[in-house]
Amino acid sequence: MAKKTQNKTVATKASAAAFISKINPPAKRADAEALVALMKKITKTEPKMWGPAMVGFGSYHYIYATGREGDALALGFSPRAQAFSIYLMPGYHDNLQPLFEKLGKHKMTKACLYVKQLADVDMKVLEQLMRASLKKLKSLYPVVLK
Repeated sequence: MAKKTQNKTVATKASAAAFISKINPPAKRADAEALVALMKKITKTEPKMWGPAMVGFGSYHYIYATGREGDALALGFSPRAQAFSIYLMPGYHDNLQPLFEKLGKHKMTKACLYVKQLADVDMKVLEQLMRASLKKLKSLYPVVLK
């Protein structure tokens, strides 16, 4: 039997509010606070820290065909140095393409949406992307929003 590996990023007891209060410069902190407000509105949950620098909302338990399993945040972000990483789980899927075309200045990888500042994107489109992502995630895994 294969040895199970532990996820590197897990939920912690650290305060998301304390983490966000230390973000600099102030404009980046304001964007982080806006993301928190938006994600709270969508998930109706309070933020939790995942690892040292990821702010997450809700969680889900996954089991892959390989047998690997674990828990991950359902929606979240990290205020990285170059850009915000916004985690859209389960990631990019084709039916989101029209929304990405309307979003504004961004980069997208498998499950990370990179935005330098919120002024670069249409916040209503960002909300639609987050809601669509969460809906897709709920169709694949049991999502816990508490």
